[in-house]
Amino acid sequence: MREAIVNAIVHRDYRVPSKIQVRIFDDRIEIWNPGRLPEGWNTETLKKEHTSEPFNPLIARIFFWIGYMEEVGTDTSKIINWCKDWGLPEPEFEVKSNNIVVVIRKSKLTPEYLDALGLSERDKEIIQVLKEEKKITSSYLQRRYGVSRDTVNRWLNNLLDLGLIKRKGKGKGTYYILKER
Repeated sequence: MREAIVNAIVHRDYRVPSKIQVRIFDDRIEIWNPGRLPEGWNTETLKKEHTSEPFNPLIARIFFWIGYMEEVGTDTSKIINWCKDWGLPEPEFEVKSNNIVVVIRKSKLTPEYLDALGLSERDKEIIQVLKEEKKITSSYLQRRYGVSRDTVNRWLNNLLDLGLIKRKGKGKGTYYILKER
């Protein structure tokens, strides 16, 4: 959040009378920054390695001096990576009504969402374990629940079919992660 707000302050167009806004909803937080992207940029540019072109270089320098900016050109990459590390969907970058908007969504895997899918308590517990552990194996679940590999595979296949998890690796190296999108 701090990174997105610092970014909004540094890149804000202060000629526009609008204010930076932080909008908080049940499922997301939006940071609205009155401003524009540099010439030739689009929201996809923010997701790749890019140069830093602060709209307000003096403000950028001050934020760098006080330690709120560590490196130039890495802020959006940091926001993306932190969201992934915390099990959140990748943030969205949008241009709306002369504003650059960063949308950080909480996990779609809320209790309400999982209830609506009709998941069993065990399935919800497996999702919770994945949120905490980031990845699990079939053998881990076999030990945890004291059940056979076939039983665990049925559980995992159900979660795979629902698009909630992804299978990674092959053979004995197979593990499962959450699929947020």
